[in-house]
Amino acid sequence: SSDLMLGYGFDIADPTLATFLEAQRQDRRRRLEAMGARLAALGVPVDMTAVLAGEGGGKALGRPLLAAALVAAGHVTSIAAAFERFLASGRPAFIARRGATPFAVVGIVHAAGGVVSVAHPGKLASDALIEPLAAAGLDAVEVFHPDHDAGAVARYAARAAALGLAATGGSDYHGVGSGRVSALGRVTLPSEAFGTLQTRWPRVFAAS
Repeated sequence: SSDLMLGYGFDIADPTLATFLEAQRQDRRRRLEAMGARLAALGVPVDMTAVLAGEGGGKALGRPLLAAALVAAGHVTSIAAAFERFLASGRPAFIARRGATPFAVVGIVHAAGGVVSVAHPGKLASDALIEPLAAAGLDAVEVFHPDHDAGAVARYAARAAALGLAATGGSDYHGVGSGRVSALGRVTLPSEAFGTLQTRWPRVFAAS
């Protein structure tokens, strides 16, 4: 799904991108409402009004909001437990998103002047997608990530280089209370890799 993809340096005012993002927001709302109904059917109801109000506070509607609501309602003791018992893939309240394909995201982000990287393939087991996405115009692979050990970093760096792709990286920080343990700035992109990425990012760096 589109969750596999990272976009950088795009024009936030691009109308096609705006239309795409609005569709994504609507699907996030649909998904959370459906998952909330499942939680109620499982006997662990949460305050969905409060969950959906999170969007108004600038937050993306996602499972961490449901997890926090499960904690607030006393059904579980932690965000991690909420995912483990109810919200993770394969658990009883999980519902998949209907996001755009990764191939569509490449075109949308490129049209908005940005570059596209496939997100943490070692975490998502998405190795098989890298080569076809490269053929479709993918710019980079997220090589540096908290869930990539030294072996994975070396493997994905070599795979990116072999396909003529740049490397991206980051800590995958999702904010306090997200249930993710990675700290902001824990993983960064080495300067050499950033220099290679610059060559793929003319909209941002052409004037520098």
